[in-house]
Amino acid sequence: MTSRVFAPAFAVFLLLTNIPAAPPPDTARARGDWLIDPAPFKARVAVSQDGGEIELNNGLLRRLIRLHPNAATVALDNLANGESLLRGVKPEAVVEIDGRRFEIGGLKGQPDYAFLRPEWIGQLRADPAAFRFIGYEIGKPLERFAWKQTRHHAPDVKWPPEGATLRLDFAMPASTNRAPAPDIHVSVHYEIFDGLPCYGKWITVSNGTDKVVRVDRFSSEVLAVVERTSEVDELSEGRTPPNLHVETDMAFGGMMASGANRRSFRWLSDPDFATQVNYERKTPCLLEVGPDLGPAQEIAPGSVFESFRAWVLPFDGTDRERCGLAMRRMYRVIAPWTTENPLMMHVVSSNGRTVTNAIDQCAKVGFEMLILSFGSGFNLENETAATLERAKRFAAYAHEKGIEIGSYSLLASRQVGGGNDVVMPPGEKPAFGNSPCLESRWGTNYFRRLYEFHRESGFDLLEHDGSYPGDVCASDQHPGHRGLDDSRWNQWREISDFYKWCRGRGLYLNVPDHYFLSGSSKSGMGYRESNWSLPRAQQVIHTRQNIYDGTWQKLPSMGWMFVPLTEYQGGGAAATIEPLDQHLEHYQRMMESNLALGVQACYRGPRLYDTDRTREMVKREVDWFKAHRDILESDLIHGRRADARDLDWMLHVNPKLKEKGLLVVFNPLNEPVTRNLRVNIYYTGLAETARIREQDGSAKRVKVGRDHTVDLPVAVPAQGMNWFVIE
Repeated sequence: MTSRVFAPAFAVFLLLTNIPAAPPPDTARARGDWLIDPAPFKARVAVSQDGGEIELNNGLLRRLIRLHPNAATVALDNLANGESLLRGVKPEAVVEIDGRRFEIGGLKGQPDYAFLRPEWIGQLRADPAAFRFIGYEIGKPLERFAWKQTRHHAPDVKWPPEGATLRLDFAMPASTNRAPAPDIHVSVHYEIFDGLPCYGKWITVSNGTDKVVRVDRFSSEVLAVVERTSEVDELSEGRTPPNLHVETDMAFGGMMASGANRRSFRWLSDPDFATQVNYERKTPCLLEVGPDLGPAQEIAPGSVFESFRAWVLPFDGTDRERCGLAMRRMYRVIAPWTTENPLMMHVVSSNGRTVTNAIDQCAKVGFEMLILSFGSGFNLENETAATLERAKRFAAYAHEKGIEIGSYSLLASRQVGGGNDVVMPPGEKPAFGNSPCLESRWGTNYFRRLYEFHRESGFDLLEHDGSYPGDVCASDQHPGHRGLDDSRWNQWREISDFYKWCRGRGLYLNVPDHYFLSGSSKSGMGYRESNWSLPRAQQVIHTRQNIYDGTWQKLPSMGWMFVPLTEYQGGGAAATIEPLDQHLEHYQRMMESNLALGVQACYRGPRLYDTDRTREMVKREVDWFKAHRDILESDLIHGRRADARDLDWMLHVNPKLKEKGLLVVFNPLNEPVTRNLRVNIYYTGLAETARIREQDGSAKRVKVGRDHTVDLPVAVPAQGMNWFVIE
C-alpha cells in the first residue's frame, strides 16, 4: 500500500517498511494494573501480513481497521477488562461540504447491529457514494501546541505524549465526481498513547481545487458502541450512555468536563439498530463527535481545515474512584500543564507600596505567584504608556525576588455596546446575561491588547474571568464571522488560539472554565463564592468538602480554592481572617485544609502576614508542603468526606515515588480523637508490607491485608490535623 500526503506540514513519519506485522487478534484481559504501573503498555500501530488491516494497540485498548473494500473500524476492544466495545461498523467520519453530506470510509451490509460477528466482516461492501480509502501514514504524536515548561512541579511529565499515530487518507469516489471537485481529500487522524486506555481522533479536509469550498458540518467520530442499559419501555430520565468518557478541546461553558463538552459530542439512538430492546429504538448507544452548530468554515484553494480533537477513554469498571483515577491519568498525559500548581496570593490593591510589600512577603514565606486580583484597580486594558510602564516595574521587582506576577481580566460577562455585543437568536440569552462577541471590532481590539500587553509587560500569568461560554451571534456586521452558523466556531478558535499562545510563552492561565485541553491550568474546585462570607468555622468544613467533591475528576492542581484574608462578599469580621495574628489558628487550619490536600487557594488580601508569629506559621506550612510536594500533588484517594461530626481524611498515592502514600486526617471536633482507621493502600502499589511513619517519627512495618488495607491507629488534636507517610 502506498501512501500520499495531501495536506502541507505533515509530520515526519516512520518508514512503511519498518511497520511490524499485526499479531493475531487478542482481546484477552491485560496483565497488570495500568493505574499502578503503566510502563509495560506501549502503543504501536501495526499492519497485517496481507496488508488488509491496521491495528492500534497499547495492551489496554485495541482498534482494528479493515482497509478493503474501504477503510472501516471493525473492532474496538477494552483489553483492560476484556470487553468488546463495538457492536457495528460505521463510517470513520462524516463531512458536509457545500451542502452535500459525505461518509468517509465505512462498510455496509451488517445484518444485525446488536453485535458484529467476525465472519460477517468479509461480506461487507463499500458504499460507492462514500469517500474511498487511498493511503495511510504511521508516526508518533506531535505537540498540539507548544508548552514552555517553566514550572516543574510534577515528576515524569512528558510533552508531547509518548505513543503512536495513524493517518488514513480518503478521496472523492470516481462515481461522484461532481461538486465538490475530486481534488478534495479527507484525512482521519488517530492517536494512541503509552500506558493509557485512551485514543485521540480528529479530521482534516484539504482543498486541492481552484475554488473556495465550505465545510458546513462534520462528525469526526461515529461509533456504534455496545449499549449500557436495556430498557423496553420509556428510557429512564438519565438516558445512561455506554461506560466511557469523551472529551474534546472544543469545551467551554462549565468547570466540569460533562457540562463543558455538551456542544461537541452527543449520544444518539442508532437508526441501524433495529433489534435493540427499547420499543421506540431510542437507546443512547451511537457516539457522534462534532459541533452542534457549524463550523461553516470556508477553505481557500490549497488550504486545509482541521477539526477539533476528541479523546475517548473507556472505563474498565464502574468503581467511582477507579474511573476518576483514569480521567486524572488522562489529563496528566494529554494536558500535562495541568500539573502546574504555584502557591498564589491575590493582592487586592495595585498601589505600588502594597504590591511591592506583597511581593516581599511572598518571597519570605515561599509563595510563588502574585495576582493583581479583581478589585485591585489594575486595568491591563488601559492602553496608556503609564499602565505598561507600571506593569514592567512590578514585573521587574517580582522577578528580582523570584516571584511570578500577573493580572486579572474580565471577558464575557459584561456588556460593551456599540454594536459589539452578541446578537442572540429569538428566545435565547447569553450564558452570563450579557456578552460581547469575540469576533466583533471590540473583540478584535481586546485580544490584540492581550497579546501586546503580555508580550511587552513581563507578566507571567493571566486570570481570565468570564471566559467565552459558547454564546452564538447572529450578527452579519462583525468582521470575524459571517453570521450565526460560524459564530461559535470562530469565537472558540479566537480564545483557544490565545490560550495556546500563552502556553507556548509559559504564561500561567487561571480560567474559571474547562479550557484545560486548550492550555489553561486551573479552574474553580467547585465552590460557591457566597460561602466565603460565612463564619470562619464553617468555611473550614466547606473547604474540605469542596476539595473532596472536586477531586473525583480533577487533579489537586486543577482546581483553586479561596481564603478570604479580608472581607469578600460580606459576612463582616466573623467571616474574615484580618487581623491575621488574632485569628492565627483559623488561618493555619485553612492553610492545612488546602495544602495538605495538594490544592492551592487564592489567598486574597493586602498581605500574607502581619506579625512575626504569623509569618513563621505561614512559612512553616509552606515549607512542609514543599518538602512533600511530589506526593501531595499526586492522585488523591477519597477516604471520608468532611461533615463536622467526625474525622475526615484522604490519601495521596504515587507508586513511582519513595513516599508512595501520604495520609492526612482532620479533626473538626473541639476535643482530641483517637481512632483506628482501616485504609486501603492498593494504589500505592504496596502489596505485602508497608513502612508507615507518623509525621517525622520512626517508621513501623505494617502488614497489608489481602483486601489491600492496613489498620492504622490515629490520634488527632482538637480542630487539628495529623499525617502519615507510607513507604
